Amino acid sequence: MLTHPTDPGRVLVERHDLDPLALPERLLRFEVHLRAIFDWGRGYLSGPHPDLGRGGNVCPFAQPSLERGRFYLAVEPGVPAAGPRLTETLRCYRDWFLDLAPRGHPSAQLTAILLLFPDAPPDDRSGVVDTVQHALKSEYVSEGLMIGEFHNGPPDKGGLWNPAFRPLRSPVAMLAVRHMVPTDYPFLRSDPDQARAYLRLFGDQVPVQLRELVEHDRLARELDETETDQAGIGAS
Repeated sequence: MLTHPTDPGRVLVERHDLDPLALPERLLRFEVHLRAIFDWGRGYLSGPHPDLGRGGNVCPFAQPSLERGRFYLAVEPGVPAAGPRLTETLRCYRDWFLDLAPRGHPSAQLTAILLLFPDAPPDDRSGVVDTVQHALKSEYVSEGLMIGEFHNGPPDKGGLWNPAFRPLRSPVAMLAVRHMVPTDYPFLRSDPDQARAYLRLFGDQVPVQLRELVEHDRLARELDETETDQAGIGAS
């Protein structure tokens, strides 16, 4: 278990903290939720799925992350509410994540912090998890990070290889922070600013299978910008 360097009330739970049980008293009531997410990581994320639309595991990084002890869970008690308090809580974990796994660290791409909301409705009927993820995504992407939403709704985002598949289903509502990787472009291409942030970081590392798509989108953005500029000139 890791304790935040300036806020001892915040801890990151590791798998070995559950066997034998070594949770702080305030987290004991969340043992079942923590176990459920570690099991979900070892099972669902670390294995294939018939509806995924491609071979391999649902998440190619989950199994090595768990094996190397870089799969950290945090707990935020209470029903979450979108607003400054939750945003600041997430920024605290974001900054801690960057301290634990700065880009270039040997295990940076295998490190993840999953912030659990065990008191939230598991299917996020209130929409808080989805809303907060959407509000913060551009900020995180600008720093080379991804923030992902998971719950048992599940989030209404289809898989890249099978749009009918909903891969972000989890037994506990949560938000996850990790480093952006070169294969993340399809998750960012719909937002021009996020696409530009990706290219600033990975412009010379775009995977072969994504290069045509990236170039197509780049040309489309340039055309849109040219047309917008010409429209502005005409209006003046």
